[in-house]
Parts: sequence; C-alpha cells; structure tokens
Amino acid sequence: MRDSKRLFFGISVPETCRQSLIQWRAETFSAEAGRPVAAANLHLTLAFLGDVSGEKSSALQQLAARIQQPAFTLTLDDAGHWPRSGVVWLGPKQAPRGLIQLAQLLRSQAARSGCYQSPLPFHPHVTLLRHVMQPVPLPPRNFSWQFRVERFALYQSVTAQGRTRYDEIAGWALT
Repeated sequence: MRDSKRLFFGISVPETCRQSLIQWRAETFSAEAGRPVAAANLHLTLAFLGDVSGEKSSALQQLAARIQQPAFTLTLDDAGHWPRSGVVWLGPKQAPRGLIQLAQLLRSQAARSGCYQSPLPFHPHVTLLRHVMQPVPLPPRNFSWQFRVERFALYQSVTAQGRTRYDEIAGWALT
C-alpha cells in the first residue's frame, strides 16, 4: 500500500479554547508528568481509520460529505489518566447526543469500508499528555471549557523528524 496515509476523522479544538487549555495544562501538570501534545494537535478523534489507500480515502470522503447532522456544543469538564496507554485526557462528563451520533456514523462507515474499528465504546476525549507512566494527581473537577462544534474533518497524521502533526485533508460543515 504505497499511497496509503494514516487518517482519522476528528474535531479540532478552536484556537481560543486551545490557548486556554495549554495554559491550564502548564499550571496543572508538572513538566515531568509526560510529553505535552502540541497545541496545534489538540483535537477530538471521532473515528480512527489507520493506513488508508487514496481510493478508500476518496470513498470515505464521499460518505462523510453525505452526513446531515446539526451543530452542537461540546463541554470539556472531565479529566482522566489511562495508565496502559500513558494518556492524560480531557473530555465531557456527558457527551452531547450530536457528538455520539456523528462518531457512530463515521465509525460504521469506516468499518463497512474495511477500516478496523475498536470494539471498545467511543470515549470522546482530547489528549493533553502522552507517555504518562506514573500516576499523576488529577485536578479537582472545577474546570470547564465549552465550544460550538460546527464542522468535522478528515486528518492525516504525518510524522517527520520525530514530530507528529495533523494535516486537514477535507472538512464538512454541520448543519
């Protein structure tokens, strides 16, 4: 699969929220806690696709373009640490119905197109830190960021010189 790209559908965290999250993360977690995710990479994955051929990518984009879904508000008011994957994350205590529906649509389309989908339930989150191998104190739940989700996109994960960035390939508005 020479022309394959590592792809996922996701929602980007808006710039104003992103800057606030970065500042909060720096104030909340020690520099030794783990590797911070770059500000430009803060996102919420809706469906991970893996390595996908150009042909399959085009088909998935056509399917995504047909989705008719209303915009919704996302609140990040929960945090956690997954020791096995070494991830510290932020997410919603209660995921909005629109978010769950959008993720289910994209994941089912991806599965029908031959992209492996994890059998684990969808757990919407924004990864803040990676490689967190020791327990970290989580902050009291007195934080909350809210933003309107009016679009989703297909991203390519590109790794060069030891750094990863996510390039948007295509995006779609929510109605």
